[in-house]
Amino acid sequence: MFFALLFVFFRVLQIVTLIPCMGMLAWFVDGFVKQNALTPDSILILFIVSVLALAWALFTLFSYHRSSTNAHFVAFVDILFFGAFIAAVYYLRYVRYTDCVSIRRAEDWDVTLGDVRVIGPNYNLVNDKPCSMLKACWAFGIMNIIFFFTTAVVAFMHGGHMSAYDRSHSSRRSYHSSRHSHRSRSHSGSRYSGSGRPHSRRVYV
Repeated sequence: MFFALLFVFFRVLQIVTLIPCMGMLAWFVDGFVKQNALTPDSILILFIVSVLALAWALFTLFSYHRSSTNAHFVAFVDILFFGAFIAAVYYLRYVRYTDCVSIRRAEDWDVTLGDVRVIGPNYNLVNDKPCSMLKACWAFGIMNIIFFFTTAVVAFMHGGHMSAYDRSHSSRRSYHSSRHSHRSRSHSGSRYSGSGRPHSRRVYV
């Protein structure tokens, strides 16, 4: 039960972080398509991985069964996504050195109080929207590296726990069935021996 709850918790975190990441990357892809230009590999790789990972997370969240075979398969696929996100984050690593916020000089401010006039410099804080979106997607990719590694470990441990439980349950069931069959054979054998015993009669003259 603990492994299942932990798995669901991290699956929800994956979905919550992958939805905005996929949406922002789709905005970039749509912009390049409208300009009839090729989407950069750094953006396209993370977009494809995010779409596939989101579909996988949604599918496994609602169809995860407590069987050891399925849990091990889920762990294997999660490890694949773990590696895919590492590659996607590596291709987009250049954004970590980019400064998305800059301060620019604007028009000077002017305040007049009677005969006194005060003039001072004015600065504006400028935020580069595409740069900030790429940095956010890069951060979401790093988060999902951790999330998918965690779900892979949890699913693998859950599968091992369930396989051990299945083995003990099947051995216990086979033990009870063997005892029942042995008891039924001994009971039927005693009835057969009792019914086949000849009855002797004594005749007195």
